[in-house]
Amino acid sequence: MSLPPVLSITGSDSTGKAGIQADIKTISAMGGYALTAVTSVTVQNSKGIQHIHDLPPEIIVSQVRAIIDDVHPKSVKIGLLRDASLVKPLRDEIVACRNIVCDPGIMSSDGKLLTTIEAVEEIRRHIIPETKVLLIKCNEAEYLLNHPVTTDEDMVQAANKLREMGAETILIRGGKHVDGILKALLFDDSHCEFFSSQNTEGWQRHGVGGALSAAVATRLSLGDSVSDAISNAHSYIRAQVLYDATEEGYAYRSAEIYNQFMSLIADYYREAHNVSFYADRLAIGQRYLSQITDKIIGKSPKQVIADYLTNEATLLLRTTSLSVQEVSDRLGFSSQTLFSKFFRQQRGQSPSDCRKNRQAKNDWASL
Repeated sequence: MSLPPVLSITGSDSTGKAGIQADIKTISAMGGYALTAVTSVTVQNSKGIQHIHDLPPEIIVSQVRAIIDDVHPKSVKIGLLRDASLVKPLRDEIVACRNIVCDPGIMSSDGKLLTTIEAVEEIRRHIIPETKVLLIKCNEAEYLLNHPVTTDEDMVQAANKLREMGAETILIRGGKHVDGILKALLFDDSHCEFFSSQNTEGWQRHGVGGALSAAVATRLSLGDSVSDAISNAHSYIRAQVLYDATEEGYAYRSAEIYNQFMSLIADYYREAHNVSFYADRLAIGQRYLSQITDKIIGKSPKQVIADYLTNEATLLLRTTSLSVQEVSDRLGFSSQTLFSKFFRQQRGQSPSDCRKNRQAKNDWASL
């Protein structure tokens, strides 16, 4: 399998804005191969959830076991788990994976409890201690810890407690204690960093948290460090979800052009590395394209193309036996020398060093 496999274990959302459906779109768009295990089926629409039907625990565990025995995912994203008896058997199936990302789905976007008290306790005992990245909303942290999270200090204390439970890195989001601002906290054993956004409506939209966790899992499967995975996932969600959700003229048009630009890169990156090619296909000027990419992700079109090529090159170097010359040819570079110079500028290392430094401990295929 040339694309890194990423397993999403969560519920189905028939609106496509969250759950398995959204995870498949996110994982695929970011360069992963989406694998799934459905835990619950919902009856819902834009007005909310009317009913949730939980699959039997043995069926859910069997889905996961069948995938892991055959494919060995590089990362696992865990979402909605509603049956307490499911949690430990599920943990036993995925525990060997070193890239476990958990977005527990304790509370809905409108603050309703989605799971059971017993399931939350089992998640606390069996899933959080195995988690590399835990993404959790403030109201979920309050419920899990039975303690208010209404200030920056509360967020730090909550992150400390979650860290003590065993999670390696914690991202607490959705802090509303400053009017007009949403706060988030990234916390691990080396640093504590706050982030803020005035896009209070966008970051609280249905499905954003689930998509963010799937994006983090995908970036980890591609070899990112945790901090890089979270940064790259944030950039993707900011561009793809938040801007797609904007209904105001210019912003909506910008997002539409940006998405078309990314689709064109996916189609033509092997043969076209210059900005003018894509601007011509979009029937806009290079300067206008630069304004759009800068507005949405803070990068130039040239850097967006370079990032895409770098990710593809890194994936080929780490997951295939292609020689550096063959990778260069596949990506459309005129010479191996030019490709090596480009790769070193982007990654700070040569293609050969990138291949040597692959993290074999995360490669389940070697087990």
